[in-house]
Amino acid sequence: MAKRREEGEGGVHWDGVIEGMPLIAKELIAGGVAGGVAKTVVAPLERVKILFQTRRAEFQSIGLLGSCKKIVRTEGVLGFYRGNGASVARIVPYAALHYMAYEQYRRWIIQTFPDIGRGPVLDLVAGSFAGGTAVLFTYPLDLVRTKLAYQVVGSPKLNVKGLVHSEQVYRGIVDCFSKTYKEAGIRGLYRGVAPSLYGIFPYAGLKFYFYEEMKSRVPREHKNDLVVKLVCGSIAGVEAIIFGLSINYLKVVPSVAIGFTVYDVMKSFLRVPSRDEATVEVVTNKRNTTNHHPCTHDYPIFGTQQQPCTLTQLLKGTCAWPSLQC
Repeated sequence: MAKRREEGEGGVHWDGVIEGMPLIAKELIAGGVAGGVAKTVVAPLERVKILFQTRRAEFQSIGLLGSCKKIVRTEGVLGFYRGNGASVARIVPYAALHYMAYEQYRRWIIQTFPDIGRGPVLDLVAGSFAGGTAVLFTYPLDLVRTKLAYQVVGSPKLNVKGLVHSEQVYRGIVDCFSKTYKEAGIRGLYRGVAPSLYGIFPYAGLKFYFYEEMKSRVPREHKNDLVVKLVCGSIAGVEAIIFGLSINYLKVVPSVAIGFTVYDVMKSFLRVPSRDEATVEVVTNKRNTTNHHPCTHDYPIFGTQQQPCTLTQLLKGTCAWPSLQC
């Protein structure tokens, strides 16, 4: 009896912690967990992809299965996760910033331009800027992750004396950071950031747009189904394939699908209000502040309360806009 009461009190305490948590903190936590889970699931494919890109002669000639066998033979099963510690250390803050920044940019755009409504431009712009922001803050971790994954213990290299075995240059994340900084300073930690920014802007914007577009077409009674979220995330990940190599085809789709699904599940667990609720509140407050007098009704972003406007109607310009008079 006492144990059950303690469990109940613990649940109440946890509920209080969640309710008292700032919205931005909830979005950071949800994004970080989503990124960490997705990255760990696809870590083996990520390792093989990097080896395909950086050691073409050694790995591409033996194919995907041959590369997997080679990694198991020379490094064991844990070889698939070499560099994954740095990868997760990088992706958790990256994903946390990415998802949180997307929500913040989205709300800021709607608040600054209250009549913009919701559409492809909103998700493209918010997603693109969110991706750029996350890259700038976490790129050094990505560089370290790539350097660690590039290493292959016991991998033969050809020099003037014939085949020799390569040595392990970096002993871990801290050692890689330290040596890279000593060699080239801050510039060394941000080497190659420009191409990353060039690629992330369209990728991040399109990823968020496609996912939100797919979700908007799901019937209300199925919006919380995990399978539906995975399917929507998979479709959103397909567009990212054009930015990668062949091995990337296998990695991007499950990564994006799992990331978006876990993010939505975590938002539900942390009781983050839906975007519709938050958007209506932001726009209503903005209009109230601009007009300097309170309104008695909360108006939707587009369409009317009786008949909300669909994305197709919005793009065709056939939306029935509500009156803003109070």
